[in-house]
Amino acid sequence: MNQATIAVSILWAFIFAYAILGSVDFGAGFWALVYDRNKNTRAAQIANRYLSPSWEVTNVFLVLIAVALVGFFPKAAYWFGTVLIVPVSLVLILLTVRSSFMVYSYSTSRFSRILRWISGLTGVLIPGLLLSVLPISLGGFVEVTENAQPHLLFGKLLRSPTEYSHLAFGITSELFLATLFLSDYAHEADDLSTYRVYRKAAKWLGPLTLATAVLATYTMAPEAEWIVSRIGEQWPWFLASVVSFGIGYSALWWKRKAGIPGWPRFAVTFVIGQYFLASMGYGIAHLPYLLHPYVTIDEAITNPSTFRALLVSYSIGIAVLAPGFYMFWRLFLKDKKYIGKGPDAEPKA
Repeated sequence: MNQATIAVSILWAFIFAYAILGSVDFGAGFWALVYDRNKNTRAAQIANRYLSPSWEVTNVFLVLIAVALVGFFPKAAYWFGTVLIVPVSLVLILLTVRSSFMVYSYSTSRFSRILRWISGLTGVLIPGLLLSVLPISLGGFVEVTENAQPHLLFGKLLRSPTEYSHLAFGITSELFLATLFLSDYAHEADDLSTYRVYRKAAKWLGPLTLATAVLATYTMAPEAEWIVSRIGEQWPWFLASVVSFGIGYSALWWKRKAGIPGWPRFAVTFVIGQYFLASMGYGIAHLPYLLHPYVTIDEAITNPSTFRALLVSYSIGIAVLAPGFYMFWRLFLKDKKYIGKGPDAEPKA
């Protein structure tokens, strides 16, 4: 495995981790807004309890992605930084607004209602905007000017069906993953009524997410016919992905001895496995291009000395962060003293 392949694998791992954690994080903010005034369920409290400690951890991976892109692929960072200035700026603005909410929402009760609306709406918009990077990277929406500067054909992008199909896929994926995780989180807290609320939402979001994924694939043409054919060549990955989805989705109906329908832990695990397998197939089909047809991983890779220094730095950083992530999981996602608080308890940002 050459340096470019190792570097893009590290970058992909960070992107995948952020995609899963960010989907649950942003989706939880949306569901907290949806159930905020529903007095018949504690779904909003459960979502807020997860959000309280998790949003800062999720943002760690966003920083890792940016540093990995700039460090490993400086040429690609220049191209993406130039053509994605509009969507990335919108994402950063929304992240700033949302982060402000997470810091001040529980200490400023006067504006808590408005801030929850901001959190919920930004939480559902950010993943959609981030998914807009995919159609841009496939080609057809970037041109090089006479002075050799990349330029995004923003008007063409807004008129393209693939942009909106990717937007729909990002939003449905976010909401589906969030409902699955929050159903498991509620089950861990022994809150069966909230578990049933999120399980019900996951039941109808699952097929919708699968449909938008298929739609996003087939709307890639005509701008990106090259990857549609390559995706067909990677059919074993996508077949395994569909099988994993089927197992995870069916787990919502599995019966247990206690008579409670569904095994949420199995559902979450296999659906995440589905996204892992599909993203592997998609990533292999996308290689060697980072931005088709202008930037490949071999052309954009940094020099060998910088690559080795970054590899050592990331190895040390992950070794330091891993125990912290484990402690976070034990304290906030497994500790019943925290997740099993009474209905009037509010998490602190």
